[in-house]
Amino acid sequence: MNDMKTPASFGRLVIASSLLLCVFASPAFAQTANEIVAKVLAARGGPVKIRSIQSQRVSGTISFGSDASGPFVVELKRPLKMHMQMTVQNLTMVRVYDGKSMGWANNPFAGKMNPEPMTDEDLKNISEESDFDGPLVDYRRKGNQIALMGKDKVEDKDALRLKLTTKNGDVRYYLVDSSSFLLLKWEGKRRVENKELPVESYFRDYRTVDGLKFAFQIDSGSSAGDISQKISIDKIELNVPIEEAEFGQPATPTPPQTPGSR
Repeated sequence: MNDMKTPASFGRLVIASSLLLCVFASPAFAQTANEIVAKVLAARGGPVKIRSIQSQRVSGTISFGSDASGPFVVELKRPLKMHMQMTVQNLTMVRVYDGKSMGWANNPFAGKMNPEPMTDEDLKNISEESDFDGPLVDYRRKGNQIALMGKDKVEDKDALRLKLTTKNGDVRYYLVDSSSFLLLKWEGKRRVENKELPVESYFRDYRTVDGLKFAFQIDSGSSAGDISQKISIDKIELNVPIEEAEFGQPATPTPPQTPGSR
């Protein structure tokens, strides 16, 4: 779950080569990128446990500054199916992907109440979002490439920087705690209204759910000093039953009732 400045953009997050030569000359970096990825997956609970999850429901609160916040629910199911719904300022947005070739979304913040078929760009983004294994699991099979870029710092923690290049040529950076190997930060870009914008996401408050570790607080923005979106997760449910109808074309969301309404 990712990333931008407005509710309508929900869900969307280089060391010079001469310096890298110095870093890799250190014995501390005898580890390969593949070995680091293996430790990252083990820190979460292990690839076997991760692959055993067939469905997932995440619920909580999303905030865009102090004046715009509300509940959200994301449901995920193999293979690559996703249903997301959030309500902010009495407006409800839905985004749905059937795991194959069709997706639908509305944008009530721009006056578009009815869910419409997604554009090719939207489909590309949501197909990545709906992969709840994440891009590091079976990354070679997915066509991704991983490179270890050296040491870094995330706030007060020592980190290792991994560069991931997707099969489409998109580049993202994953900064993992050099002690726990849990993800601390994600860096990348998201395309919004035909513009590529930088995004950073910070992962905090890790908790264990059924043997897997998850970050329950995700803060995102264009930089550490410009955090524009905060996600606070209340509950993560694994291997829950989700009806297939949830991943078909959604109806127009019903406006939430206000207190005293019937």
